[in-house]
Amino acid sequence: MILENKQVAIIGGGPGGLTLARLLQMKGVDVTVYERDFSREARVQGSPLDLHENSGLAAIRKAGLLDVFKNSYMPGADRTTITDRLAQVVFTDHETDKNEDFGHEYFRPEIDRGTLRTILLDSLHPGTVVWDSHFLSMEPQGEGWLLHFKDRPEVYADLVIGADGARSKIRPSITGINAFYSGVTMLEGNIYEADKRVPEITDLLRGGKLMAFNDEKAILMGQKANGEIGFYASFKTGEHWITESQIDFSDNRQVLEWFKNEYKGWSDTWYSLFENTSLPFIPRPIYCMPLDQDWEALSNATIIGDAAHVMPPFAGEGVNMAMLDALELSENLTSDRYLSMPDAISTYENIMRKRASDAAKESLKNGEKMHSENALSDMTRFFSGL
Repeated sequence: MILENKQVAIIGGGPGGLTLARLLQMKGVDVTVYERDFSREARVQGSPLDLHENSGLAAIRKAGLLDVFKNSYMPGADRTTITDRLAQVVFTDHETDKNEDFGHEYFRPEIDRGTLRTILLDSLHPGTVVWDSHFLSMEPQGEGWLLHFKDRPEVYADLVIGADGARSKIRPSITGINAFYSGVTMLEGNIYEADKRVPEITDLLRGGKLMAFNDEKAILMGQKANGEIGFYASFKTGEHWITESQIDFSDNRQVLEWFKNEYKGWSDTWYSLFENTSLPFIPRPIYCMPLDQDWEALSNATIIGDAAHVMPPFAGEGVNMAMLDALELSENLTSDRYLSMPDAISTYENIMRKRASDAAKESLKNGEKMHSENALSDMTRFFSGL
């Protein structure tokens, strides 16, 4: 095996990085994950994740974690409700029969991000993840790399894998290609004890997903674990809206006033979302890697997930592509098909870029549809199968 007696460093402990660590450890590889979060108790931000049969779930199966996943996902959280700006329901599939069998191509079970992280962490050897590791830079040393961290000793690795997200500090060592702004920004909020704080919204959501559309704007939300709701105000704006808006995102009142002005004519039903969000709100400009990106593979470093191919979230492909990256890269690095790391890495990257480009193209297309003037009718027809 080409990784025999090699030290592998994964920078970033998200789903992609942890899945890769699990798969490599199953093959006896010496792997360490360096994660910036202070500890495993750090709260995981973001909406629930829907795993797809041939990507995210394929990685879960390969990692031997399907049974614990089945005991941990949120049944019914993939059910969808669509409303207009007045919070009037125009579509719901809560009363329809859906195939919810694992192994079915179109079954996409939802799981809370924090729950998925716990499953993956519990599957790793003790001490695999080095917490509170703020990665700064790396420099060549011998056939590998010397890694530098804030307030931590430097460490050596024969192979470095960047799983450190859209703002990856590993990526510049791989390629100078940068992401472009998609034209959409999403303002994220999270509400605890949602059934008590926003009962009207909870009744609309029904433990699943909800989308509301009007005039190139949307509200998107989903049920999270422990009675929480995560939501996004999603809208077209300039790339620098965060600073240009001059909004204090730690002030519910300011954000609510912005919503009233930006989403004119929307029902005051939605106001409770902004009044009850746990501060701060998190603005997220949505970026995408160029669909034709290419680079020459290195012999001792590569990237997975958003570090390699950040894309809009409008096809639910981000985490699935990251976990499929982990699956394919681990197989290349631990099989007998490749005699060297450069061959294994180059083959992985060529395949990864092509499939990620296809997924990003779909995500961009869906984003345009969801932020168009006809979004409500278009999305209703789509989910109705018309």
